[in-house]
Amino acid sequence: MTAEPIWLPDPDQTPRPQIADFIDFANQRTGQNMAGYDDLWKWSVTDLDGFWGAVWDFFDVIADEPFTEVLADRSMPGADWFPGTRLNYAEHALRSGLDDKLADEPAIITIKESGERHETTWRELRRQVGSVAAWLREQGVEQGDRIVGYLPNTHHTLIAFLASASVGAIWSACAQDYAAEGAGTKLGQLEPKVLFAADGYLWNGQAFDRRDQVADLANRMPSLRAVVGVGNLGEEFIDEHGQITNLTAWDDIASGNAEPEFARVDFDTPLWVLYSSGTTGIPKGIVHSHGGVVIDHLRLLGLHLDIRPGDRFFWYTNTNWMMWNLVASALVGGATTVCFDGSPLYPGPGRLWEIAADTKANVLGVSPGIFLAGMKAGIEPGKQFDLSALRTIGATGAPVPAHCFPWVRDFVGERVQLASTSGGTDVVSGFAGSAPNAPIWAGELSRPVLGVALESWDDNGQPLVGEVGEMVITAPMPSMPVKFWNDPDGERYRDTYFSMFPGVWRHGDWITITDHGSVIISGRSDATLNRQGVRLGSADIYDVVDGIPEVAESLVIGAEQPDGGYWMPLFVVLASGVSLDSALRSRIAGELRSKASPRHVPDDIIAVPAIPHTKTGKKLEVPVKRLIQGHALEKVANPDAVDSFEALTYFARFANGGGTGD
Repeated sequence: MTAEPIWLPDPDQTPRPQIADFIDFANQRTGQNMAGYDDLWKWSVTDLDGFWGAVWDFFDVIADEPFTEVLADRSMPGADWFPGTRLNYAEHALRSGLDDKLADEPAIITIKESGERHETTWRELRRQVGSVAAWLREQGVEQGDRIVGYLPNTHHTLIAFLASASVGAIWSACAQDYAAEGAGTKLGQLEPKVLFAADGYLWNGQAFDRRDQVADLANRMPSLRAVVGVGNLGEEFIDEHGQITNLTAWDDIASGNAEPEFARVDFDTPLWVLYSSGTTGIPKGIVHSHGGVVIDHLRLLGLHLDIRPGDRFFWYTNTNWMMWNLVASALVGGATTVCFDGSPLYPGPGRLWEIAADTKANVLGVSPGIFLAGMKAGIEPGKQFDLSALRTIGATGAPVPAHCFPWVRDFVGERVQLASTSGGTDVVSGFAGSAPNAPIWAGELSRPVLGVALESWDDNGQPLVGEVGEMVITAPMPSMPVKFWNDPDGERYRDTYFSMFPGVWRHGDWITITDHGSVIISGRSDATLNRQGVRLGSADIYDVVDGIPEVAESLVIGAEQPDGGYWMPLFVVLASGVSLDSALRSRIAGELRSKASPRHVPDDIIAVPAIPHTKTGKKLEVPVKRLIQGHALEKVANPDAVDSFEALTYFARFANGGGTGD
C-alpha cells in the first residue's frame, strides 16, 4: 500500500466543488461542524434519514408533495424510501431545457466512429421526447408497460428511453453486438409492447448491418405492437416479407411538436431493467426505481464527480453496460452528455482522448484498459490534445493498476483527478470511489461512497481493517433493486445478495479497507485465489503483469484439483511479435515476486491467443476456472454473453488436452 497520496484536494479549487457547498448545507441543517469528507461519510451512514433528506433538498428533487418521511422500513431487502412521494425521472432529466441560459446549448453530443457529429439542444431534446412519448401513448403504452431498445449508444437511445420514462413505462436495452437470440433472451422476458431498433452500428472501421437481426428479434417477441426503425447507418428499413409488426420510421415519430408530459409515479415504481452478465444461464433482470435512481445519481454525479448544469460528461460505454445509465443521468445533473458509437481504440489508442478534447469534456470515463493501451503505445494525451477542460477521469469495470496513476498525473494532467470507482449493475451506482475533497492513493479507491455503509467482513461477520474480506453493505441504499424480473416471491433476489449474511448485502467482491480509509478491490470472491490458506486477489497479479510491455493482457485462476492439489496458472496474451520464452517467464515471475509476493507467482505461465470477457469487458475468471476443473463448455457459459466465445472455446480445448498453450 502506498504510504503517500498521489493526489491531494486543492482547497482553492475553482469553481468550488458542490460537495463543499453540501457540507455547509448539512452543517446548517444539523448544527454539526463537519469539516471534510470523512466527517460527511460518517454522518451519511449513521443518519440515513438526515443525509438522504438533505440530498433531496440540496438538489431540489421535483415531486407532487414534499417528503414527510425518508425511510419507513430499514430492512434489507424491502427498505421503503420516501413513502408517499411521486416523481418522474424524465422530468428531472429534461428540466435544464426550461432554463433560458441552457435551452439552446447541446444536451447530447453524438459522435460516430466515422467522425460524424450530431448535437441535440436541450430545447430540441424536450420536443423530441415529447413527440416520441405522444406516439407511445397512441400505441396504447401505459404505466408499467415495457419498451425495449436494440440500439447503439446514440442520441436516439436516450430520447427513446426518456420518452418511455415520461409515460411511466419500463425501459430496457441491449447493444447490437448481441445476435437476435441473445437479445431476445434478455428483452423477451419483459414481454414488451414496443421495440426501438437501429439498422446497425459501427466498430473498428466497419459498419455492421443488423436489419436481419431486428426482424428475427421482433419475431421472437410476440407481445410487440410496434417496431420503430432507427437509421443509424442511413439504411432504409423495408419489411418486404411482413416480418416486422407495425414498422414505423424514427423520423416519423420524432418530428412532432409536442411538449413532454410526465406521469409522476410512486418513488419505488420501476424505471428500467438491467441484466446480470448471464454467462452461466438466463440473465437476471434487475429492476431499479424512478426515485431510487434520481436521488442516487444526483448524489453520485453531483457530489462525487461534481457534475453541475453546463458541464460536459463523456463516459465510454455501450447500451449493455450500467455506465450507459450514468451517461443518461448526466442529463439529470444538467450536464451535456456525450454518446459515442464505435471502438474506443480505433483508429488508435488516442481516440477517446481526442473526443474528450473535441467536446471539452469536464469528466471522462474509461476502463483501465485505455490507460494500459496508451502507456504501451507511448502516447501523451495532455500534450497531444487540448484537455484543459478535463478535471476528473472516472475509471471502472476493473481495478485500476497502481502504475496507471502516475501515468495520468505525468502524461494527462497533474491536477486531473483519477477517480477509480467500484460499483455494480446491481445498484446501478458506486460503492467506493473518489470525491473532490478526498485524497487518492495509487492503486486504491479513495473512500466508500457517501451513503454507502461499506465494510469488509470475515466469514463470521466480523469487520476487518488491513485484511482481505467480503465486501458488505450494512445499511440500505435507495438504488438497491426493487426486485428481480419474474421473481414474484423474491427468492432469487434474497439468495443473490443476502444468503451469506441475512439482512446484510454481500456483493461478492474481496476488498481491503486500509488503515488510512481507502478501499482496495482484490477481485471477485467467487474467483478467489487461495494459496496455502492465504487469500490472494487476481487484481494484485494483473496490476503487475499487465504493466509488462510484452504482455497485452492476462488472466489468472486458482483451481482446486480432485486429488486435493491446487493449480494456479497465469494465462497471457502476448504483444505482437513476442514469444513466451524462458527469459520472459522468469521476468514475469520475478516481477510478481518482488512487486507482489512469492505467493503471487503462478505455478505455470501459459500463452493463449485471447482472453474471454463478458460483453461489458470483465474477464471470465470463473468460467475458465470451471473449464479447467472439467466442466462442460455448454454448462459454463452462454455464448451470447461472451465477447469472444472462440476464446472461451480455446480454454475448453486446452482443458481437454487439445491445446499446448504456447
